[in-house]
Amino acid sequence: MRRAVFDTTILISAFLRRGGLSDELLELAGEGRFALVLSPEIILETWRKLLSSERIRARYAYSDERAHRYCRGLLRIADVIRNPPPIAGVVRDPGDDMVLACAVAGHADLIVSRDKDLLSLGRFSGIAIITPEAFREQLRETERSG
Repeated sequence: MRRAVFDTTILISAFLRRGGLSDELLELAGEGRFALVLSPEIILETWRKLLSSERIRARYAYSDERAHRYCRGLLRIADVIRNPPPIAGVVRDPGDDMVLACAVAGHADLIVSRDKDLLSLGRFSGIAIITPEAFREQLRETERSG
């Protein structure tokens, strides 16, 4: 089964835009169409951004409790990789290194992101880094050929 790490851009988008592409991909993970691989650090960063980002809070109305429930729910559908070995200095934003560490430790096939720094890498340790649109197309191709 394909193993995919979602970074916080995808997880936050799934939370904010019900029915959007990121939400659809998260639902497919919940259905077992692929294995979602996350670390506690990725989930915690998602939670922190949902609670503390003034820009997000100004544009979207949601309760702190809804954000808590969402992040706890991620623990139920993901293969959570605890204590991945640290990777440092690969990406301009040090916060993105935890995504790479999770992918390597979790034996992921790919990382799904909208983060330009991560996407600019293209690959890391043999792990493809792609947009949610490209991932959805890969899943559709698998459905057609499977």
